[in-house]
Amino acid sequence: MNWLNKLERKFGRYAVHNLTMYLIGAYIIGYGISILLPGLMRWLYLQPGSILQGQVWRIISWILVPPGGSLFAVIIMLLLYYSLGTALERTWGAFRYNVYIFSGIIFTVLGAFVLYVLLGNVADIFGGFFSTYYINLSIFLAFAASYPDMELMLYFILPIKIKWMGLVYGAYILYQLVTGNIVTRVVIISSLLNFIVFFLSSRNMRSYMPKQQMRKAQFKKQSRPHMNYANGAKHRCAVCGRTELDDPTLEFRFCSKCNGNYEYCQEHLFTHQHVK
Repeated sequence: MNWLNKLERKFGRYAVHNLTMYLIGAYIIGYGISILLPGLMRWLYLQPGSILQGQVWRIISWILVPPGGSLFAVIIMLLLYYSLGTALERTWGAFRYNVYIFSGIIFTVLGAFVLYVLLGNVADIFGGFFSTYYINLSIFLAFAASYPDMELMLYFILPIKIKWMGLVYGAYILYQLVTGNIVTRVVIISSLLNFIVFFLSSRNMRSYMPKQQMRKAQFKKQSRPHMNYANGAKHRCAVCGRTELDDPTLEFRFCSKCNGNYEYCQEHLFTHQHVK
């Protein structure tokens, strides 16, 4: 994802931090509207026909449409997704998490317009299908892919690794895609396209996985005592003794065939005698 790295360098400072809290706030507002002003909900649905007629607020107001469930289930859901989303933001960084969530929202809006092209004004009948349910599901799937071995207490009793829950959700989604109609397929694909883009079309997300970050941290911790030299130098050739302070153009590499942390400049990387 070189394009994502470039975007982060250019626009990373504009990332919305603690984005999950804002999503939770939108969910709470949506539940409040559904209870206190249920008639207002029909003005929030993602309906492309109505948007083209001037009701442009529907492009974003559909995020307030909450998935169904009892009050207890809603509270548990909010607490769960706050913890999952916060963990993802810490792991990926605020900018990448922002891109993941907002791309899911954009893909969902585009999917609604695709449905409108296919079905015409009839597509507006299915505006209620586009809700925060699939935003939550994309967060859960991303967390399961990032922390596959983390355990959750199913029904507060049974410990289960989250990767198995992710596989169950994945199988259920595939079942819906196979057995569902065109509306179901468009809704699912568009709503979860951000997950597909981030995890199935690029291997670069691996560097942001917790295991990789832990491995890097351990490597830095092990290497730090061996990489502090005179005058603050961080690299030194084990043959000639030169550091980056002697020549800023020098490049240094560790040798995988030497026993120990031996670093060499480009002139001696392939010509030195390996330390056994």
